[in-house]
This record gives sequence, structure tokens and C-alpha cells, in this order.
Amino acid sequence: QVQLVESGGGLVQAGDSLRLSCVASGRTFSTYAMGWFRQAPGKERQFVAAIDWSGGRTSYGDSVKGRFTISRDNAKNTVYLQMNSLKPEDTAVYYCAGGPTMLTVNTYWGQGTQVTVSS
Repeated sequence: QVQLVESGGGLVQAGDSLRLSCVASGRTFSTYAMGWFRQAPGKERQFVAAIDWSGGRTSYGDSVKGRFTISRDNAKNTVYLQMNSLKPEDTAVYYCAGGPTMLTVNTYWGQGTQVTVSS
């Protein structure tokens, strides 16, 4: 079992930056792919980014490419999402996720952290 706890959300203005963190419990973190998803009110949960166990491979949703960067520190059991040039449409609850592979990164979920971008 893997438990995920996100932090770093908040209220920012358009154009600002924000970094989300997700700390994972369990010794399997360093072998798991990790990812971020988001869900805005009234919309389906959307893929944001994923990273493989080594950090050597990443994947991004089209709407965040070039603005968001996912990274991980296996020594700290932590995955990060650096969000730059934020837009009002980035407003959502952001969820950390993890799983054995990048295709199954949505196996475990955190509780979510709210990000609100004002115009």
C-alpha cells in the first residue's frame, strides 16, 4: 500500500509560478512511476504529467507542455510539479498518483490540493 500526501497548492495570479509536492510512504516509491492529475469543477479528471521510477522518462498533457515540469527525489520519497506561467484555466484540484508503471500510474491517489489562478 502506498499513501500519498500533496502540498503546495494555493491562490496565485495569472503568470505566477507554484510548486506542488507529494510525499509518498512505503518502500516501493523508488520503483513506482508517479504522476499528477487535476480536476476542475464540473469536469473530468485530467492527466497532467507522469515520470518513471528513475526520473529518466516524463510525459505531459498537451495543455501544460512547456509550462509544467515533473521531477522526483527518490531519497526523499517526493515527487514535484513545478508550474510556471499559470493561467486561470489551470485552476483545479491537483492529485498526486502512483503505480508500478507509467500506464498504471493511477493506481494510488492522494487527497488532492487546490490550485486557484486568478486573472
